[in-house]
Amino acid sequence: MDDQTQAPPSSPALAGPALAGPVLAGPVLAGLATRLPPHVWFGVSAVFHYLGPAFAVLLFPHVGVLGMAWLRIATAALIFAPLTRPWRTFARADLPTRLLLIAFGACLAVMNCSFYLALDRLPISLVAAIEFVGTIGIALAGLRSARNLAALGIAVTGTLLLTDVKWASDPVGLFWAFLNGALFVGYIVLGHRIARAGAGDGIAGLGAAMAVAFVVVLPIGLADALPAFFSPPLLVAAIGVGICSSVIPYVCDQLAMARLPRASFALMLSLLPVTATLIGILLLRQIPGPADCLGIALVVGGVALHRPASAG
Repeated sequence: MDDQTQAPPSSPALAGPALAGPVLAGPVLAGLATRLPPHVWFGVSAVFHYLGPAFAVLLFPHVGVLGMAWLRIATAALIFAPLTRPWRTFARADLPTRLLLIAFGACLAVMNCSFYLALDRLPISLVAAIEFVGTIGIALAGLRSARNLAALGIAVTGTLLLTDVKWASDPVGLFWAFLNGALFVGYIVLGHRIARAGAGDGIAGLGAAMAVAFVVVLPIGLADALPAFFSPPLLVAAIGVGICSSVIPYVCDQLAMARLPRASFALMLSLLPVTATLIGILLLRQIPGPADCLGIALVVGGVALHRPASAG
C-alpha cells in the first residue's frame, strides 16, 4: 500500500462553500489544472522557487532584508486581492476554516522573513539543505511501501551530493534557517489542506492567506521598503521578485498539491536543488562537476521510482 493522502477532499472544514471564491483566471486555469499533470505545475514552481530568491538577494542592499520581504508579500497580496476577493472568502468560511487561513497566512509571512534573513547570512545551499530536512520527515510519514522508501533514500542521497553542505558558525543565521525550515513544513501541511478543497477553492484560500500575511508583515518591513517607492526601477524590480517568488510558485504549488498526496509532494521537493543547478548553468555559467551530475541523476531516479497512492 502506497502513501496515503493526509487530508481527504471531503474534509468538513474545507468542503462545500468554505473556501468558495472566484477561480483565478476563470475557467482557463481550471481547465489547465485538470488537463496538465500535477508534476508540470510542480516543475514550474521549482524553477521560480530559486529565480525569485536570486533576484531578491540583489535588492537587499537597496531595500534591506525585511523591506524585500515586505515588498514580496505586498505584491502578491495586491495581485491576489482583485482576483480571489479574500474578504468574500473569509465572509463565507466557517470558523475552523478561518483559523486555518489565518494560520497559513501567518506561516507565509514569518517563513518569508526568516528565509531572507537566513539568506543574508548563510549560503543558499546550507539554507536549502536545512529546509529539506523537514520535508524528509513528511515524506517518511506518508510512506507505506518498500519501493517508496527506496525512492526517498535515493533522492535524499542525490540531494546531499548537490547541496554540498558546509556547516556555518553563524548562530543567528542558523536560527533563521531552522525557523524557515520548520515553517516550510507548516507551509506544506497547511497548504495541502487548503489545496484539497479543489484547485479553484485552494487558490481562493491562498489569496485570503496572503492577505493575512500582508497584515502580519505590514509593521515589520514597511520602513525598510520605503526607498523603493521613490525609485521606479527599484519598485519594478521588487514587484518582479514578488511575482516570481510568491505568485507563480504558490499558485503552482496549490495546483500540484490538489492532486498529489502530501508525502509525494514532499518527496518531489528534492528536485529543487536540481533546478538550482540548472539555473546556475543557464544564467550564471556555473558548470556542474561529476558529483553534481551524479546527484541530479539520483534525485531524478528517486522521484521517477516513487509511486503515489493514486497510481495504484
